[in-house]
Amino acid sequence: MIKSLENVKNIIFISSGKGGVGKSMVAANLAVALARNGHSTGLLDADIYGPSVPITMGVEGKKPLVVRYGEKENYSPVINYGIKIMSLGFLMKKEDAVIWRGPMASNALTQMLENTVWGELEFLVIDMPPGTGDICITLAQKIPQAKALIVITPQQMAIADGRKAANMYRANGIDIEIIGVIENMSWFTPEKHPDEKYIIFGEGGGNQLAQEINAPLLAQIPLVSDVCSLADTGKTIFMSSNSVIVKAFEELANTICKVTTILI
Repeated sequence: MIKSLENVKNIIFISSGKGGVGKSMVAANLAVALARNGHSTGLLDADIYGPSVPITMGVEGKKPLVVRYGEKENYSPVINYGIKIMSLGFLMKKEDAVIWRGPMASNALTQMLENTVWGELEFLVIDMPPGTGDICITLAQKIPQAKALIVITPQQMAIADGRKAANMYRANGIDIEIIGVIENMSWFTPEKHPDEKYIIFGEGGGNQLAQEINAPLLAQIPLVSDVCSLADTGKTIFMSSNSVIVKAFEELANTICKVTTILI
């Protein structure tokens, strides 16, 4: 048990077997949705080779406050949208590449996690690196009380990689509970025609993976035109003019509360 997390009630890994499925977008906006519901929430960017949370959460260029306890220096998270945010991106220049082997990267992330003063939180959402590498395994072993969400898109390639992520969490020595599957980019919905659905990446993938790993399909999140522009400018989907995606995240947050220890 990591001491800095002893007052965190629920820890949720947002995971994917591959990049490009919108995992970081889901993590950031789920954190915002939980905070909007009145829950004290933190967001950790554990995607150490591609930390995008500072941009998507509108805090690029910010620095965490350094708090000294005796000879130890701890970080006080950056706060925006009512969320405590920590990322390696705060501690390095944005143009620098992280050229670390697996153990070094895992140690750096563990140290950042242990040295962050999270305080009392109802939820800590962790944006995991894609895949099933050293960092994912290290975090899963160090935070055994966490629960995992698997993010995929509907096509078969994403399902295959999502299956691998699920199998990692259920491997001997890890045993992290998977609380559900999130299917992102399920369909395209035009802003002016919110009742219309256009299937772009296939369909049924979320249900297929959910059945295979015996976990519920918690959400199908549509693709809307302003998701990228909002993320690039540090704005959340709750600033979208398309009510469909706003509703999807509101419902997802309510569902997460019901399947964890927080009751609403």
